[in-house]
Amino acid sequence: MKRTVPMMIAMIGGIIMMIQYFIPHQVSQDVFNYYTEWAPLVGSFALVLGVGSLTRVHIHKIRAKAPNWPYSYAVLIPLYLIPVFAFFLPASIGGGTGKPSVFDFMYSRVQIPIQATMFSMLAFYIASAAFRAFRAKSALATILLVTAIIVMLAQVPIGDLFGRWLPDTGLWILRFPNLAAKRAIELGVGFGMLATCLKIIFGVERGWLGGAGE
Repeated sequence: MKRTVPMMIAMIGGIIMMIQYFIPHQVSQDVFNYYTEWAPLVGSFALVLGVGSLTRVHIHKIRAKAPNWPYSYAVLIPLYLIPVFAFFLPASIGGGTGKPSVFDFMYSRVQIPIQATMFSMLAFYIASAAFRAFRAKSALATILLVTAIIVMLAQVPIGDLFGRWLPDTGLWILRFPNLAAKRAIELGVGFGMLATCLKIIFGVERGWLGGAGE
């Protein structure tokens, strides 16, 4: 029953949501609206389960002194402390979500700088990967290198010094070859998502149930 009931709910709900797009009737639209109204509620329960699961995993790591277990405190303390400041403390002593509050301070003075730091570090990794990928060791790598140089120079003012052809060529690459490849990738991703959804609906994929999926 622990697996049968969730699989039946997923199958019935998935089939209903899939076929309602092809039934131009008010009843179909009502069903769609009904499901979309329930989605935030289900998501809230899923959030509670996710927080509970995350807490259990990190408490187990702390008790077992697993590798990098001190980082579990960095996860659990903000996870429970920030909601306390946001929802339970009066605004006069730093509660609430407006300015000035602990919640706003942690977001604007801690989270945003951390995100900026992570993205700045990511830029160096991307530059390093691009340097390795742009080595002209083959015909395809040479085409990639030349195309990347043209597109990059076309996006900056210095590209105009080489003539009007460079910005026009860069724009043509973005509008036609790049857009065609992008749409092909998106189409492939769409087919992959459809295949995964069908596997879940018809019970072929059971990994989302937990365990080994058996």
